[in-house]
Amino acid sequence: MTTMRAILAGSGVLPNLLLQAEPAYVVKFRGVQVAPFKAPPIKARFEALGRLFDDLRAKHVSEVCLAGAMSRPSLDPVAFDPFTAKLMPTLMQAMGQGDDALLRAIIEVIEGQGFKVIAAHEVRPDLVAQAGVIAGAKVGSEDAARGRAVLEALGPLDVGQGAIVAKGQVLGVETLQGTDAMLEFVGRTRPGSGGIFVKRPKLGQDLRVDMPAIGPDTIHAAARAGLSGIEIATGEVLILDRAAVTEACLQTGMNLWAGP
Repeated sequence: MTTMRAILAGSGVLPNLLLQAEPAYVVKFRGVQVAPFKAPPIKARFEALGRLFDDLRAKHVSEVCLAGAMSRPSLDPVAFDPFTAKLMPTLMQAMGQGDDALLRAIIEVIEGQGFKVIAAHEVRPDLVAQAGVIAGAKVGSEDAARGRAVLEALGPLDVGQGAIVAKGQVLGVETLQGTDAMLEFVGRTRPGSGGIFVKRPKLGQDLRVDMPAIGPDTIHAAARAGLSGIEIATGEVLILDRAAVTEACLQTGMNLWAGP
């Protein structure tokens, strides 16, 4: 029997990249801005998860992939279906424990309904990098090692997936504001530092639903910040549009490699 898959779509290019691999249903949640799709998406609401799961079962979906960025939604309690209303105390408790706890709770809900949750790189293995240089050369090994150590230390605190180090100094750590805000801050406060941006998952992060990612915009932002290189974790960071990322590195002189 053919495995039917549904993509719970967030913003960005990832959902369409996954659709290039093989056909799948696409779920668009109310209030989430997504890229256009060739086929009409399944419309859903966060307040009506019971109905969504019923719709997926009716279409014989067995696998679910969460792809793209989603911020925490504003919920309308009046619109809760009975399934979601019963679920909310558990989700609210998880929200108070951080993003990782919330994502784990969401996975448990989806799997509890009989669906297998799969990672984006299981659909598109080519979106992650093997160890080695992707563009330019490997530079700043000591700064990269310090960046990895910082992220490993902060991982249990659910802080972020990126750090910037220059000449042994930690110039920035990614927090809730995200990668772009960190790069802008470093570029403004330490321009021309030649630092190394290390991007990798947090310790214990579930890569099925929250794998770090970079794209060409990341490369250009790192160049504007005055950095000299980016190290991503081998097999654990999505490269969104590898050709465009490589071209951005060539344009900016940015060095990019996959490390430990």
